[in-house]
Amino acid sequence: MLADVLAVSGVRGTVGARVEAGESWGVWRPAVPGAAFHAVTSGVAWIGLPGEHPIKLMPGDVVLLPTGTEHTLSSDPDAVARPYDGEAAGITREDGELYRIGSGPVRSRILCAHYERDPAVSTRVLASLPDVVHIRADNGGGSLDDTVRLLARELAQPQIATTVVLDSLVDILLVQLLRAWLAAEPARSEASWLGVLGDPMIGEALTKLHGDPARAWTTSILAAEIGVSRATLSRRFPAVVGETPGAYLTRWRMDLAALRLRDTDDALGTIARSVGYTSVYAFSRAFSRARSQPPGRYRVTSRARENGSCPRDDGHRAMDGVSGPAR
Repeated sequence: MLADVLAVSGVRGTVGARVEAGESWGVWRPAVPGAAFHAVTSGVAWIGLPGEHPIKLMPGDVVLLPTGTEHTLSSDPDAVARPYDGEAAGITREDGELYRIGSGPVRSRILCAHYERDPAVSTRVLASLPDVVHIRADNGGGSLDDTVRLLARELAQPQIATTVVLDSLVDILLVQLLRAWLAAEPARSEASWLGVLGDPMIGEALTKLHGDPARAWTTSILAAEIGVSRATLSRRFPAVVGETPGAYLTRWRMDLAALRLRDTDDALGTIARSVGYTSVYAFSRAFSRARSQPPGRYRVTSRARENGSCPRDDGHRAMDGVSGPAR
């Protein structure tokens, strides 16, 4: 189920910079969309967030900032942090070179990356995490440690297509980091999507919904499918997920529909049926409530955003509701 949501959400990692740091250095990074990620493959670094005590990062440590909040990376907590030169880092990344900071010989190697998600999808995995997720080298488990060691080798000895390898390892690291965090995290009192992964009953319920989103689900049918009473499911589902089964299913259906509207030329009737609506009218009403615009209009505006252009108003309103694909 986690793989399904990450795939639909379009969560992908990209290497931002391969850092080699010497002595007495500090970098301040402003808030960025998506999530920021750092892995220390050798040496030591400190990460600081506004209003929080700095955290010491040792070799093999990884840290994720799910909301991309502003932060500093430095050689020590008292080092002067200078603004991050994103343009220089981008040039070195494109050229396959290293981003060097500090003076003297190399003392630390750090992989900096970021994760982005598809803005068309409202189901957010990373938003369920705390502001800082720090997994120490001795707490991550064998798989995470092995992947960080692979990162270390690629950083220390770059070869052909190193950037491709690093981007793939960053995607793997995210799943391994989530595994390690979930294994170490005590029971959470607040409802969140990630809480589903630690609840076998609700996890099975969501797996059923994801497996056949077009089915005419009711709470009673879903409860029967997983072998519990309707009352039990009605009580437990909101406590874990934060919304009722019906609300979750509708939101997931609208996520799937939004992607098909933007990325395909499928007719509205085809999309409606694929997410459980027998009529375009009913689907259009549900989609309009969820996304504040009818599906036809959403198709136009979302494609315009993807292409970096502004949608026209003339003629497009005729597609809202019952027409076929926009072309």
